[in-house]
Amino acid sequence: MSKKLQVIKQNVIECVKCNLSKTRTNSVPGKGNFKSNVIFVGEAPGKNEDKNGEPFIGVAGKKLSAALEKTGISREEVYITNIVKCRPPKNRVPTTTERDICQEYLKQEISIIKPKIICILGNTAFNSLLGGSEITKFRGKLVRKDNQLYFLTVHPAATIYNQDLIKVLNKDIVKLFHLITELKNNKEVKIDIDYSS
Repeated sequence: MSKKLQVIKQNVIECVKCNLSKTRTNSVPGKGNFKSNVIFVGEAPGKNEDKNGEPFIGVAGKKLSAALEKTGISREEVYITNIVKCRPPKNRVPTTTERDICQEYLKQEISIIKPKIICILGNTAFNSLLGGSEITKFRGKLVRKDNQLYFLTVHPAATIYNQDLIKVLNKDIVKLFHLITELKNNKEVKIDIDYSS
């Protein structure tokens, strides 16, 4: 792990900037390959993550790992993090204040890793990073904002309750890595939504 990410990780572990620090068991810094071409960004840690201090290790994490493996990618190759680094009580959606307070950590993670694409998982991340809503309408799309590319897909947790979304997630992850391959080969990729203009 890069030294800079190690510093962020320590800062996240010790963070008491918002009230979530009072109810958490462990804060959950991002984890993975700091040379990754992609950062996956979810909403917030759940029960398993809070217990173990590691992102995406519950049922939703297993769904994400399975989708990656289908594409021939291991979790170790990518970087996974969340908008908010502590579990909100009863898994409620993190408030705007909590997200705002926590966003500096994500900004730092992104600036160190410099991913080709940030993969947004679900509505909360979509709303926090791009001000969007209704992820199911926009999933599978590539977005550009401030010279950064984002790819939108459903949150793996959504596939637990809606089996049809497993196919959607799998298809999107295949498309995501196809786009990354194109970018690595300096090919033009089609931008579906451009916030930069």
